[in-house]
Amino acid sequence: MKNEVRQPRQERSIEKKNKIIQAGYELFSEVGYYGTNTAEIAKRAGVSTGIVYGYFQDKRDILICVLEIYINKAFDPILKMFDKLSAPVDYHALIPQVIDLTIKTHKKHAKMHEVLHSLGSTDEAVNGAFISLEDELTVKISDKLSALGIELENPMEKIHLAMDIIQTFSHEYVFDKHEYIDYFVMREMVTNTIVSLLLS
Repeated sequence: MKNEVRQPRQERSIEKKNKIIQAGYELFSEVGYYGTNTAEIAKRAGVSTGIVYGYFQDKRDILICVLEIYINKAFDPILKMFDKLSAPVDYHALIPQVIDLTIKTHKKHAKMHEVLHSLGSTDEAVNGAFISLEDELTVKISDKLSALGIELENPMEKIHLAMDIIQTFSHEYVFDKHEYIDYFVMREMVTNTIVSLLLS
């Protein structure tokens, strides 16, 4: 069934709705999606439970709005980095910057990242949002490189694979933290692997 989230028009109503979404974001980050209920979100937002249900059908509707905010917060910096990119492109300088920015965003939004990705395997909307994000990033980066006069062979495949490698390394660096791994060395390996991939 399609979500029917009421769209407020008055400034005061918009502010209330945004407070509810922000409260959901905070609580989902702190105690997880299943550890949060609508009454707690209402209390954190400083509104009644009835007002929450005036804007949202249920907690999951709030989650979908939270998901959109998370994606914008976490990935807009990466898109902006590529928007500012100019020719000639030095991959040996660019790739470490992308890696470091990806790690930074994972650290900053670590709790929400874990909550949303844990839901991705069971919630079609959450999983679909992440797949759409991957599609958007792949196409935009490919288009940007093409606009700079850089023509890659099999660009979609190479860019998507490069993103997967960076994501995997970022997860390893932020969440797994194996004591026997030298992450500086691994970062260099990741950089060299992606540069070789893009130049092949």
